[in-house]
Amino acid sequence: MANITFKNNPVTLLGNEVKVGDKAPDFTVLANDLSEVTLNDSKGKVRLISVVPSIDTGVCDAQTRKFNEEATKFDNVEVLTVSVDLPFAQKRWCGANGIENVQTLSDHRDLSFGEAYGVHIQELRLLARAVFVVNSSDEVTYVEYVSEATDHPDYEAAVEAVKDAK
Repeated sequence: MANITFKNNPVTLLGNEVKVGDKAPDFTVLANDLSEVTLNDSKGKVRLISVVPSIDTGVCDAQTRKFNEEATKFDNVEVLTVSVDLPFAQKRWCGANGIENVQTLSDHRDLSFGEAYGVHIQELRLLARAVFVVNSSDEVTYVEYVSEATDHPDYEAAVEAVKDAK
């Protein structure tokens, strides 16, 4: 598993570490209207999956805004932001911040995504910061587990990976 710290303290990640070349694991999360969303719902598209501990924190806010801005430059790409924030909080945050190009999804109910992608922080019941790119054939083509959960991901590398995915 990836070695992750949260505020410089080591944490335990639960689930399965995902690697480039893997078939993307399926998951079930909740949209802002409480409907279920799975990986299969965006089948045939490239998916940029941005994982954040909580959308109401500075780095998570910046990460979601950055990928919201980048999403306007992509064709046939679905940009998903996953956290354990409640769907109601995600909806409120998106509305207050004009976020329209990213779909925020809640893994609060059963940590399906967190376990499938190895980002469930056992000690905090949060998700570790990570970015995954999944191509239209459901193959993982890019993975970044951010080693310090309070740091930013490599935005440029993620955007390049989306451009290279088909």
